[in-house]
Amino acid sequence: MSSNLHQAGVKLLKQLGRHADVIMDAYLAGSINDTAHDAGVIEKLKKSGILWRPEPDQELRLKRSVRALLEEALSDERNRQIDSNVGSSLATIKTLADHYKEARHNIDHSAAEAYLADLNEHVYSFTDSLRYSIRVLWGRINNEFGYVGTISAKIRENELAQSQVSDLLNGLEMFQFSELGDIAGDIRELRRLLMTSLQETLSQCTQELSIVQGRLYELLGRFRQIQGRTRLLKGWLLHTDMHPDYQVDNHVGHKQIPSLFNCAEALLAPASVDVSNPHHELELMSIVAQVKAISRDALPHIAREQNVTFEMGDIEDFDIPENPLKIAVDEYFCEVIDSGLRQSALSYLTEKQLQWDAESWLYQVIGGYEGLADEHKNYFELEPIGKPDPVYNGNFIIHDVELWLA
Repeated sequence: MSSNLHQAGVKLLKQLGRHADVIMDAYLAGSINDTAHDAGVIEKLKKSGILWRPEPDQELRLKRSVRALLEEALSDERNRQIDSNVGSSLATIKTLADHYKEARHNIDHSAAEAYLADLNEHVYSFTDSLRYSIRVLWGRINNEFGYVGTISAKIRENELAQSQVSDLLNGLEMFQFSELGDIAGDIRELRRLLMTSLQETLSQCTQELSIVQGRLYELLGRFRQIQGRTRLLKGWLLHTDMHPDYQVDNHVGHKQIPSLFNCAEALLAPASVDVSNPHHELELMSIVAQVKAISRDALPHIAREQNVTFEMGDIEDFDIPENPLKIAVDEYFCEVIDSGLRQSALSYLTEKQLQWDAESWLYQVIGGYEGLADEHKNYFELEPIGKPDPVYNGNFIIHDVELWLA
């Protein structure tokens, strides 16, 4: 069986070399016409499974396996196929490991060696395919998806690469090395393959895929920025084409400069004191010393009169006038007590036609309620009426308050 397989492989490789021109024409053009080449050569390639016809009325194309071989060997940047089917590889690895353990248990050395060779080949093929997929992704990132010509196509290719990276990362999460450790047991060959070599390779590939994912997000943001600027420029060119007599105003001469043109950077960059810098220690200490120092010479000198006598007289009575706003708030509280109903502060302000603005009135009502003694505050309930701030989280904007008896 091995001899027949060897002969078939040699025959196939000889056909690939002998008819390389026809194969490369089909690879570059995507398909070939039957009449463009010798009919005998075309028939041989069809029988060998190198060329195939999707539909009776269509031209001949290369088989996917042959095209994939050429794409990988030539490092063709158009190759965007990445094998992300990790689950199938994991299942095959587990199956071959179980076959090897069973043959080893039955003391079938020839079958055990064959299964171990297949397992080695599959593990190394899987890790090499994973590394190749990462190299393809890095090549597309470093080339900035140069095999497509428009920004929209680059964005679509970037999103495709992101989905492929996500599929690979999700597939690698299926590898549970505790389970593989149970399968390997105390067999040295299986532990070397499944626990040492495979685990080290997958750890490195996972870290590199995370870096690739970050670079893809960064590149996508730059593509979207370029796309937005391009659309802005196209809109400007369309506007000038539709209005050929358009003249740009002197925006510098206006009092209010539009934000689109007011893009000048600040003359002085923002600065702050670095208290952790040891080179600035002396300057900071001198500044602090000047802040704490009190210059007695700068104070005004007050001349004191000699032989001055003081006489104590009766203390004159005086009254501190009440704040009218506070008095109005007290009347508002009394109104709530007399009516026993729930009443809005702004409604009371409008009803009584008071002259204070709404903000000051609400501040005074809230302050009056908070300033009550605890035994008096227990008789009232104050509820703010408003809505959360649409921009800053945790802030509640009060539009009105309602007061009633508890």
